[in-house]
Amino acid sequence: MNNTVTAQELKIKGMALLARKTKEGNEAFITIRGEKSFVVLTVDKYSYMRECELVAALKESEDDLAAGRYKVRSVKSHIKDLKNV
Repeated sequence: MNNTVTAQELKIKGMALLARKTKEGNEAFITIRGEKSFVVLTVDKYSYMRECELVAALKESEDDLAAGRYKVRSVKSHIKDLKNV
């Protein structure tokens, strides 16, 4: 199935077209002047991808803790560092 939608098709056919393109849980690409510009996902696919990002972030944090890549400091010191970034 071709999961590409032109901006013109979207204007004419609307949400029904996007629903058909994403029916099997795949993403659909919206093109503008032949270039992929946007990706449309089902809510289930989006939720799954967000969960994967959170799992990866948690793993990265756990790895940092295990390797000692962290600092213990006061809130005031931390806020000062954030303002200086």
